Amino acid sequence: MTALLLFIAALLMGAFDLFVGRNMFNRPIMTGWVVGLILGDMTQGIIIGATLELAFIGLFAVGAAIPPEILSGGMLGTAFAIASGTGTSTALLLAFPIASLALILKNLYMILIAPSLLHKADRYAEKGSIRGVQTMHIFIGTGLSLLLAAIVGISFAIGSTAVTNLLNSIPEFIQNGLQVATLILPALGFALLGRLLISKRVVPYFFIGFALVAYLELPVIAIAVLGAMVALIMTNLNGNQMQVAGTDNQVLEGGEDDEDF
Repeated sequence: MTALLLFIAALLMGAFDLFVGRNMFNRPIMTGWVVGLILGDMTQGIIIGATLELAFIGLFAVGAAIPPEILSGGMLGTAFAIASGTGTSTALLLAFPIASLALILKNLYMILIAPSLLHKADRYAEKGSIRGVQTMHIFIGTGLSLLLAAIVGISFAIGSTAVTNLLNSIPEFIQNGLQVATLILPALGFALLGRLLISKRVVPYFFIGFALVAYLELPVIAIAVLGAMVALIMTNLNGNQMQVAGTDNQVLEGGEDDEDF
């Protein structure tokens, strides 16, 4: 019964985040208290969810870098930790490997199943059927939500021991490859994003931020605050320059003489 409730909760929270806009309902800080409510210990669920959120807080899709699957990792890590009574240490131990394994299954779904439905959407588009295109997209999202919810429900039903044994059975060279890919993909994602954003006007700010981190060892929050202040200053300066330019144009159009000084 508990596994079924976790399946339903994962399905609803995943679908809500997918179909109602990215509202972060799949984050551990949101799923933690739901899992705690289902397992009868909401306080522990909130504590574990907040701890996992700190661990997962920097995991967002950036460019082509796709982070581990947060919904399944966060929910199962919290569920196994509460069920075993071992607290946040078990949650942190299991959440990342489960999230990485779920990401592999998610990618397989996107590679093997989603393209066939997208091709059907193309055929509907050629016929001018908007409803058909919408239906195919809904099917893709619903199938993905069902997959992630099934991972949560089935994994909890099997038990943490079986899941741990499954993860340990993965050959070491595959695990090493996944670790290397995990380190490379964020850099690749930032590089792809940089190609779209970096220009001659903004590239100096990039190197200023790099120098502040590398040589002054400022934390990311300090860099974010400085960046916000610099952006505010530059916006005000550009606004003032536009006002001055507009005033000069009005003076020239009016034919008034320039002041001696």
